[in-house]
Amino acid sequence: MSGWDAILYLRYEDERTRPARDLLAQVPLEDAHHIYDLGCGPGNSTELLVARFPRAEIVGVDSSAEMLERARHILQNVSFEMADLGTWRPERPADLIFANAVFQSVPDHLRVLRELVEALPSGGILAAQMPDNVTEPAHVAMRETAEDGPWAERLAGAARKPLPPPAAYYDELRPLCQCVDIWHTIYNHVLADAPAIVEWMMGSGLRPYLALLDKSERQAFIAAYTSRISEEYKQLADGRVLLPFPRLFLVAVRA
Repeated sequence: MSGWDAILYLRYEDERTRPARDLLAQVPLEDAHHIYDLGCGPGNSTELLVARFPRAEIVGVDSSAEMLERARHILQNVSFEMADLGTWRPERPADLIFANAVFQSVPDHLRVLRELVEALPSGGILAAQMPDNVTEPAHVAMRETAEDGPWAERLAGAARKPLPPPAAYYDELRPLCQCVDIWHTIYNHVLADAPAIVEWMMGSGLRPYLALLDKSERQAFIAAYTSRISEEYKQLADGRVLLPFPRLFLVAVRA
């Protein structure tokens, strides 16, 4: 668990990419010259940007070497760079800074988002989407599993913090912007069964927990977590399960 597993992450590529498609659909740009895709991961969101803005110079930025290796393999004509998004800032003015499912894990991300907007030229756009699901049963079960085991002390700080309320983003960004659009969407993903939910979470939300455990502990943690998930997510009429997934979206246009 030393790095991101791009193959595991992409096992649910369509479901993970759908929010990026929905975010991009709300970006009010006819054309673009310079775009940054922050938290580009294995390049699934970058592919959308290439298709929408084929003439733009697009740079994908991520902190994971594994994810960037996969992205470079898929998109050989796009530039990619490794960076910590807590400190990264654009080298040149951008028409669009696009950030799909990354800033929820960046400390003090309200400040970071404000500084990114400050770096935009007039009319430049920051478009971001973040999972807003820490109160969902899948995340509650993570915290309960972490608290109920020999690993409790080590995992005490592993849980992701809740996002600030929408008003906090608006108040932080509106003084710099022509407009700030904020909304929530709840996706209801139909998955095969409870272990499929666990597999989904192993590619994202479970990573901070599992990274702190050795191999045998990870197996025990996943078994305990799977048991809780099986209790929380009951089978549908066709035997599958439904994973509700709330996400917060924002599109800010620089004044």
